[in-house]
Amino acid sequence: MTDISTTATTLPTAGREVRLVQRPSGEPTPADFELAEAQLPELADGDVLVKNLMFSVDPYMRGRMNDVKSYVPPFELGKAMDGGAVGTVISSRSDALKVGDAVVHGLGWREYAVLPAARTQKVSLDGVDASAYLGALGMTGLTAYAGLTQVASFTEGDVVFVSGAAGAVGSMVGQIAKLLGARRVIGSAGSAEKVQWLLAHGFDAAFNYKDAPVAEQLRNALGDEQGIDVYFDNVGGDHLEAAIGAMNKFGRIAMCGAIAQYNSTGAPTGPRNLALAIGKNLTLRGFIVGEYQNLAGEYREKMANWIKGGKISWTQTAVHGIENGPQAFIDLLNGANLGKMVVTLA
Repeated sequence: MTDISTTATTLPTAGREVRLVQRPSGEPTPADFELAEAQLPELADGDVLVKNLMFSVDPYMRGRMNDVKSYVPPFELGKAMDGGAVGTVISSRSDALKVGDAVVHGLGWREYAVLPAARTQKVSLDGVDASAYLGALGMTGLTAYAGLTQVASFTEGDVVFVSGAAGAVGSMVGQIAKLLGARRVIGSAGSAEKVQWLLAHGFDAAFNYKDAPVAEQLRNALGDEQGIDVYFDNVGGDHLEAAIGAMNKFGRIAMCGAIAQYNSTGAPTGPRNLALAIGKNLTLRGFIVGEYQNLAGEYREKMANWIKGGKISWTQTAVHGIENGPQAFIDLLNGANLGKMVVTLA
């Protein structure tokens, strides 16, 4: 197979990447990372060279920094981290992709990526911001849709509570629930600004969990409702305990994340009222979005139509420069983002 890349531009031979150099104890610090330059390998048949436009930083990456067995392998020390990215092909030895094509792939945290074309997804940037494929039209959007519709078995008329509601996943969950006929959607977030954003984008009620105990604020946010039918959990901790206390009989909880304990160095504390799940006949179900890839096509079609029709909104917090990637991740864990957090490179 011949190299079908353009010859007008000199192709890079090296690029910068972010590496994990030590495993964090508690909250990550800049010293846990390093920015290094790496030589780019030669393209084999079927490979492409991608110039990354941006990459994603996500809460789940904190777990990958620990050397423990999990659903995804831990990051290797001294090697480039990885994660979702969007970029353009600048050299190709694949018949499936040509120079100039935009792709989504899994080798973020670096300026350039060499990988098989089969491990990328070709996308269109015509009228669509590249970051949408890392958020609303990407993994986080699918997480929201699958967790709500499949894991939590959402039905029209449900009362829904979402924690971490101003994040990339939570902000989609609330809006999707309203579009699918939720009777009331409640969100929790960590600032007055985030609460106002939620109220302006489809949530019926929202509160700042820092203002007062979550259980108390959740009761007030219910209004005339007796309780909640669906809880989409991105936080764990006091939010999960409050939700269990407020659940209606036969309520369903989709356990997506537990960011409240990601940096904990001690034994995590479970909800003290878990026994209520017995009498209330509750369902608590954890999930990983990778198990629901069969919904990806259905979801993208629906979301694209919702966005085009002005029925759903998405936002992001963008940090520019690969050298700022580690701090962007640290800030994400501290709630500095509104919507999806991305690091832009172009």
